[in-house]
Amino acid sequence: MRVVVILFLVLIVASLGAALVSLLRDRGNGGTRTVRALALRVGLSITLFVLLMAGLASGLIDGRL
Repeated sequence: MRVVVILFLVLIVASLGAALVSLLRDRGNGGTRTVRALALRVGLSITLFVLLMAGLASGLIDGRL
């Protein structure tokens, strides 16, 4: 489970970096790529939260990862 959490965190940070790069390249105009990257980050964060809550509720993981 620890590997999955770390993988999700790396993907979240990578998505945030991709949003920053697209924001800087587009110079703030028509930030469709930026919005998509940030939406992906939010989706990954929510998925990670749900997986952690489900793992805690089912007993798959204890309080420590």
